[in-house]
Amino acid sequence: MANLKEIRNRITSVSSTMQITSAMKMVSAAKLKKAQDAITAMRPYAEKLTELLQNLSATLEGDAGGEFTTQREIKKVLLVVITSNRGLAGAFNTNAIKGAKNRVEFYAGKQVDIFAIGKKGNDVLSKTLSVVDNQSAVFDDLTFDNVAKISDLLTQKFLSGEYDKIELIYNQFKNAATQIVQTEQFLPLASIKSDLTVSTGDYIFEPSKEEIVLTLIPKSLKTQLYKGIRDSFASEHGARMTAMHKATDNATELRNQLKLTYNKARQASITNEILEIVGGAEALNG
Repeated sequence: MANLKEIRNRITSVSSTMQITSAMKMVSAAKLKKAQDAITAMRPYAEKLTELLQNLSATLEGDAGGEFTTQREIKKVLLVVITSNRGLAGAFNTNAIKGAKNRVEFYAGKQVDIFAIGKKGNDVLSKTLSVVDNQSAVFDDLTFDNVAKISDLLTQKFLSGEYDKIELIYNQFKNAATQIVQTEQFLPLASIKSDLTVSTGDYIFEPSKEEIVLTLIPKSLKTQLYKGIRDSFASEHGARMTAMHKATDNATELRNQLKLTYNKARQASITNEILEIVGGAEALNG
């Protein structure tokens, strides 16, 4: 059994760790509320924008999406992997990285590059895969305008023919304890024509419907990427809050066990001292 000093040192160490994890839990809980409100408020807008694009394009003849819907033979694929800049978030980053590796295996025989958004994904994937860019700084100031610049960069890579397909891989926020890894096609656009019967009514379009669709598509792409990053951001804080909550509970349990062990060891030490005193007294009397 460890001596009393070693047990005391361990109790102190565990208590310090517990204070840190508890503080991180509270910080993540505060940030989660703000991030959750942001993604919850954004989803209806993103869904309505997609619905508007579908309804409008459904009234057009032929290919309404222009170059954005061009289907090419898939030879080069770009995976946009969204992770976090910091760890201590449970399996949050690991799941996204695993999802990226699964897609690389899916496209075996083709050139697959990684476009990292988040330091953790970049650090791990760059060891075994081709990472062509890392936009981790976007989390320092997560605004629509900053994400739009990344969307424009990705769009240009597709329109120039540098890549034939671009996919997003990120953790979708469900609740604080649950994050679901999503793989979404970014470009080329999937069919934007709706199967529903669309009633356009007696509308006058200015400019033409074709121009409106081609204007909405870049906006929709920027919104899709921003929603993915926002989802991942909220998932990160939810995962970290859950992980730190469990770590705090485990530290509390370990500290209680160490205190029990310390008390038992201290009691045994006192008992031994008493026995030695009694034994010594009896020896003197004898």
